[in-house]
Amino acid sequence: MYLIGFLEGTCAHLRDLARGGIHAYASFPQVPLRVFFFGLVVLDPLTAVLVGLLRREGVWLAGTVMVMDACANWVGNWQWVQDDPAGLLHPVGLLPITLFGLFVVAFSVPLHRTVAGVAGRAPGR
Repeated sequence: MYLIGFLEGTCAHLRDLARGGIHAYASFPQVPLRVFFFGLVVLDPLTAVLVGLLRREGVWLAGTVMVMDACANWVGNWQWVQDDPAGLLHPVGLLPITLFGLFVVAFSVPLHRTVAGVAGRAPGR
């Protein structure tokens, strides 16, 4: 689930860039948010690779990226949320990002323990 979510995020950001180019996130008035969303084109696949390779750093990166992604989306869309709260239920809006972020954070510690256990075993045991 982790890998699929981050790969979907990568595809979504690449699609945004293909459609809008450098102005893909012009609807966000905050320049740091725009830069962050461009950065997710690199961070999302990096996270997927590190988690896929069972690296502990990948688990922590996944939690960090998702918290930052969810917060950035909430900050960037806050006015829209106030104007149309029913829009939160939109399948491509804040709800899926928030739920996936909660999933990633909730399972970070158990996944980290599992990955640490796998990494701690000697090959051939």
